[in-house]
Amino acid sequence: MLFDKDAKVLVIQTAFLGDVVLATSLINSVKEQIPTATIDVLVKKGHEALLMGHPSIRKVKTFDKQRKWREIRRLIRENRREKYSHIVNIHRFFSSGLLAVLSRGKTLVGFDKNPWSRFYNLRLPHPVMQGIHETDRNFTLVSALGIERKAKPSLFPSENARQKVQAFQQEPYVCFAPASVWATKQLPMEQWVELSKKQNHVIYLLGGPSDHTLCETISTQSTGRTVNLAGQLSLMESIALMKGAVRNYVNDSGPLHFASAVNAPVTAFFCSTVTDFGFGPLSDVSEVKEVSGLACRPCGLHGKKECPEGHFKCGRELVV
Repeated sequence: MLFDKDAKVLVIQTAFLGDVVLATSLINSVKEQIPTATIDVLVKKGHEALLMGHPSIRKVKTFDKQRKWREIRRLIRENRREKYSHIVNIHRFFSSGLLAVLSRGKTLVGFDKNPWSRFYNLRLPHPVMQGIHETDRNFTLVSALGIERKAKPSLFPSENARQKVQAFQQEPYVCFAPASVWATKQLPMEQWVELSKKQNHVIYLLGGPSDHTLCETISTQSTGRTVNLAGQLSLMESIALMKGAVRNYVNDSGPLHFASAVNAPVTAFFCSTVTDFGFGPLSDVSEVKEVSGLACRPCGLHGKKECPEGHFKCGRELVV
C-alpha cells in the first residue's frame, strides 16, 4: 500500500549512530512529500538524543539490546497499539526483522538481507560495492511506496546545545574527531599530530569519555592551539560545534555523517574502507583522503580490530 495523507509510519534503524543519521534522509523524504504523515522512529538505546526535537519525527522509541527479549515483547505490544499503516525496517538483522514482522503494520518494507524479509510485503536489495550511497539504498524502501524525491539527512541541535558551545566560537576553528570504534578505520595518532601542525586556527578535539586519552596525546604533541573537549560535550553539543567549524577532520565513522547532516565542511580519512561502500560525505564542501592502489584494501565493510596484513599501510601511508 502506498503512503497517503493519513500514513502512520514506524521507521526502524537500531544500528550505529551514523546509520541513524543517514536514516533521517528517508524520514525527511516522506515528510516533505506528505506533511500530514506521522513518523515514529525506533533506535538503539543511547542514540535517541540524536533525534530529539527533529521536526519530521513525532516520537523517538528506544530498544535496549541488553534486555533483548524483554524489550522485543514490550515493543511488540506498544507497536500493535499504535496500529501503524507502514513499518519501514532499514536494519538488516534478526531482532529488528522479528520485531517488524510481529508489530503487525499494514505494510512492511525492508531489505532482503534481513532473515525475516520473507514475511515482508516488499523486500528490496541492498547492493554494496557499487558506489551507491546508503541514503540512496534507503530511499528505495520509500520510493517503492510512492515517495518521489530523496531529501538530505538532517540533525537539529537544540538552542541549549548551541548556547553551550558559543564560548568556543569566538574565533575561526577546526574540529578533529580522531577516534573510531574500529582500529583499521582510525587514522593513526601520528598523522593527527602532523595534521594539527598544519592548522592556522584553534583545534577542538571531539569524542566521548573513552576518547579523552587519545585526544590528550594529540593535544600534548601538537605545536598548534588545541583544546581537548572529548567527554566534555554532549553529542548534540559536539554537532553544534562542528556545524560552525571552518573544517571538520574525521574518520569513516559517525562524525562524518554528523557533518553531512548539518552540511558542515568536512575532510574524511578512509583507511581500510572505501567510499564505494556507500558512506561517503554529503556536505556541499567535502573531500576524501585515502591511499589508492593497495591490493589488500578494503579488508572489510566495518573495519577490523587490527590490520590483517600487519602493516596498516592504508592508514600509515595516508597523506594528511
